[in-house]
This record gives sequence, C-alpha cells and structure tokens, in this order.
Amino acid sequence: MALGSRLRMLAAKVTDDAAKIYGLYEVTLAPKWFPVFFVLSEADGKTITEIAKEIGHSQPSVSKIVREMAASGLIVENINSGDKRQNVISLSEKGKELIDKISFQYRDIDRAIDGIIAEATHNLWEALAEWEFLLEQQSLFSRVQEEKKRRESDEVILVDYQSKYQAAFKALNEAWISDYFEMEESDYKALDNPQEYILDNGGKILVALYQGEPVGVCALIKMNDPRYDYELAKMAVSPKVQGKGIGWLLGKAIVDKARKAGAKALYLESNTILKPAINLYHKLGFRKVTGYPSPYKRCNIQMELAINPPTAT
Repeated sequence: MALGSRLRMLAAKVTDDAAKIYGLYEVTLAPKWFPVFFVLSEADGKTITEIAKEIGHSQPSVSKIVREMAASGLIVENINSGDKRQNVISLSEKGKELIDKISFQYRDIDRAIDGIIAEATHNLWEALAEWEFLLEQQSLFSRVQEEKKRRESDEVILVDYQSKYQAAFKALNEAWISDYFEMEESDYKALDNPQEYILDNGGKILVALYQGEPVGVCALIKMNDPRYDYELAKMAVSPKVQGKGIGWLLGKAIVDKARKAGAKALYLESNTILKPAINLYHKLGFRKVTGYPSPYKRCNIQMELAINPPTAT
C-alpha cells in the first residue's frame, strides 16, 4: 500500500505539471490524450484496437479519449476506410498542426528529464521498466504467496513415526481415500498396523508436525522387487494446512531417506483424479511406467523415480 501510494503521489505531481507545461507552450491538448496523439503523429490512420495495444490501454479507455479528441476537432474517424466496420482514427488538420508546435515542448522536456536523471542517484525510468518487467514475469501477489508458504513451511517439523502418531496416520489417509474412493483391504493392513506392516519389514514413515499437531504423513514400504527398493505410499496432508508446501517437504524428505538408505529406485501408485498429488510426484522427478500389478482398484497410474546416490561431502 505504501509503494502504491507513493507511486500515485508521484504520478499526480507529474500529471499536474504536465497540464501546466501544455499551457506554457499554448498546446491545447489534455495530458491524458497525449498517448493517442503521439501514436497517430508517428503513423496516422489506426484502429481503436491498434492504438490500445500500442499504448497499453483498454479499448473502452481509448474509445473515450477518441470521442473527447474528436469533439475538440483534433481527430477524425473512418477516413479512407475500405471496411466500414473498422473505425480508423486519423489526426485532423488541426491535430496535424500540433505536431510541429509540440516539437519544441518535446525537446525541452527531454532535456529537463535528462537533467533530473543526471542529478539522481538512480534512474527512475530504467527502474520502472525493470519493475514492470519483473512484475509481468511474476506478480506481487504470487511473490507474497510464495513467501507466506516459505515462512509457514519453516514452522513444519518432520519427525520419524512413533506409535503415538498411529491414529493420525490412519485418520489422515482414511480421510482423503474416503473422499475420492473406498477403503480397501490393503489400506487397512497398512493403516491399522503400520509398525508391523511397514516398519518391521524395513520401511519408514515420516510425520509432519505443524504447531505441534500431526498434519501430514508419508511412508516408504519395502518392496521385494529387483526394479524397486521402496514404494512411496500413504502420503496425506490435512486439508486444514494444504497450501503450505507440506506435501513437497514430506516428498523431498522421504526421497532423501530412501537415498540415504541406499535405494536406487522408488515406485508409487496413484490415480489421475488426484491432480495436485500427480503434479507433486512429477515435481519430485517421478515418471509414468506401466505393467506392474496393483492390489488397489483405484490405481490407474504407476510411476517410478531413479535415485541418484548421496553426494559426498
């Protein structure tokens, strides 16, 4: 708000001076008309759409300015237009007379601006262009959203599974499975007895704590398969904390656990209806594979991840 307010104050100050400058040179042109006038003075005969695109204004805004300029006798419409559906805008004779008259104003303004740039430590013109470019690449809203997610992610603690988290492990998984599908026998085996079914067989489980509460879980289930060491499974994040990057933190950490355990490849099963999950797996580096038998009716996509060995330090 402070940035926007200061920019508006600066714009108002410059706009006030612009009106006085036109009076100084006896140029009968409202400051807000100038972009349209300048475009037509450079290349006469343009449509509303073309002008709007060149000056970065909306078509309704340009149409309003054109009506005002036409009323003042500075422009004429539909001159030499072969297609009457196209509203071609051109400078009138009165408008063309302004081109020479305003040229002295241009020259003096250029020198005045150059003087300010020479006196200033920072070139505002270049800085504005740079800011416009950067905000075009990623909006301020998006940047703040990322910082919010990063700050909230810093409050997340990942811990190894303990028996006290069994209820949360089951509840978090049961919630999303029941929302989209039906619980199956394989689900109950893993969720009712994670110690026996996962950990005692060489698997691993991570729990994400946010403000002390278990809000996310993810498991590695040991596989008896020459292609894969572990299956990444039972990943779930509470809807209350989704959007804080907890799924990404869990995914990265569980893959790193597999890497440190010497795993060469991971496998997972999912369903394409779970678009955020599929996007997360792609982001982690998983790629689609086929041909592996699944115990789950809901599975319609299988993915694998080749793991690089840990980097020596």
